[in-house]
Amino acid sequence: MFTGIVQAVATVAALSDRPGLRSFTLQFPPGFLAGQEIGASVACDGTCLTVVQHHDGDRADFDVMQQSLALTTLGTLQVGSRINVERAARDGVEIGGHPLSGHVDFQATLVEVRHPENNHVLRIQVPPQWMRYIFSKGYIAINGASLTIAEVDREAGCFEVWLIPETLRQTTFGDKRPGDALNIEIERQTQVMVDTVRAAVDERLGSMLPALKALLRERGMEIDA
Repeated sequence: MFTGIVQAVATVAALSDRPGLRSFTLQFPPGFLAGQEIGASVACDGTCLTVVQHHDGDRADFDVMQQSLALTTLGTLQVGSRINVERAARDGVEIGGHPLSGHVDFQATLVEVRHPENNHVLRIQVPPQWMRYIFSKGYIAINGASLTIAEVDREAGCFEVWLIPETLRQTTFGDKRPGDALNIEIERQTQVMVDTVRAAVDERLGSMLPALKALLRERGMEIDA
């Protein structure tokens, strides 16, 4: 488990490909790997990876399977790429963000960056089937960082997050530009609640549900909202 509080930024020092597998060597800030054992977990841009080898100079190796490369942004990393990292949470640790599994659900696209005074706003577009889990003032994990959703535009399929200077200092979000892909993990309690309600509605309405959806669409509404 992870807390969604990014602890450092690591850099891809080397990578190599084998059939069905890509291996990364990551360079971490001094002390980040202290006391860590082989087999430990590290969230790399929100993706839980297993340490397979340590090297001198605060470096460690990770193997990534093809499914993870296809589902996340890890498949686009190159030598020199910077990523957000967090070590697995220990029992009793303060959870300053929200509990994360490190299992990325989908990739979203950064469509706009704005810079109000002392703020940094990201507007992010989401695949339609995932918008049902995104609510204003709810939690979401973006590249491993637990963030609060500020605004939701369901018609456009977008949401916004506002970042303070400290978040920009501690993460790679300041490097992101429109068109960049982002790893998203939705908040699990929200997903369970939404799926449970939808299942109950489907069960109770049955054959009436298509007619209700059509009626709502005529009035410019969607049942998910």
